[in-house]
Amino acid sequence: MPGIKYVTGDATLPSTRSPDRSVIVHCCNNIGGWGSGFVVPLGRRYPKARQAYLAWHQELGGKLILGTVQVIPVAPDLSVANLIGQDGVRGPGVETPIRYEAIREGLGRLARYAASYEDTFDPQVRVGQTMTFHMPRIGCGLAGGSWAVMEPILEETLVDKGFEVTVYDFPGGEFNP
Repeated sequence: MPGIKYVTGDATLPSTRSPDRSVIVHCCNNIGGWGSGFVVPLGRRYPKARQAYLAWHQELGGKLILGTVQVIPVAPDLSVANLIGQDGVRGPGVETPIRYEAIREGLGRLARYAASYEDTFDPQVRVGQTMTFHMPRIGCGLAGGSWAVMEPILEETLVDKGFEVTVYDFPGGEFNP
């Protein structure tokens, strides 16, 4: 059974991609904010993921639903999963906007999506293809989460279902400038 593989590198450029499809998973807030942390280099590299998130936020009238996920194909073998796992952003009165149950729910949705692989965003995808997941330490940066809590959630929702997960630590612990 696969486990979580930890590497030093840039999560916006998965190093061990699936021959079929790889998915970069990241934690988004539910208020349409895309301007700090991992989303900056991610949006720079894959502007389509940023544009889709902002359009989704506007479509839903200004507040995204915790635990939902938007999967955006950004290359023939690569997608970005905008997972809504954060209620607002850090600020006065909000120390930790991470919502672990929302992350669990969103990762569960991704596991079901990957298991059936019926990609409504890309009708050329064949059912039965493999999918790998790549991410920074989701929810543990600006969202204020704890990796000691997040790691078991990843194991339960993705690894225990047989999916390969790679977690990237950026060299020096910083995101791309």
